[in-house]
Amino acid sequence: MSADCIFCKIANGEIPSGTVYEDEDFRVILDISPAAKGHCLILPKQHGKNLLEMDDAVLAKVFPLAKKIGQAMVKATGAKGFNVVQNNGEAAGQTVEHFHVHIIPRFDAKDSMVLWTPLSYEDGELEKVKESIVKEIHG
Repeated sequence: MSADCIFCKIANGEIPSGTVYEDEDFRVILDISPAAKGHCLILPKQHGKNLLEMDDAVLAKVFPLAKKIGQAMVKATGAKGFNVVQNNGEAAGQTVEHFHVHIIPRFDAKDSMVLWTPLSYEDGELEKVKESIVKEIHG
């Protein structure tokens, strides 16, 4: 836990929140500035600024929990679908430096999020980018 992290304080029960689920590793709350009614945040009780700082054991529990919350949210709100969103770093839209996952109900296709405008690669560029990433993965 980080003493000055607001999400650590919420996840560990020091600050009241609209908690919808809690276990030994996570607290799931309603977002106070939701993209849609029912928008939840999965907050690990362990502090890590982003995905890269989180323990693999905690991360292994995130998607099963996202599934559980998504299923409950769809039934409770009548949503037709939902987004699972996780931002890493300011450039990616992360505003609180504590790893968290957004579960956002969607009620209509026109209500969906536009996350990017498709680009294209120049000739040979895709292969160069692929090779750079593969090199970093395998050393």
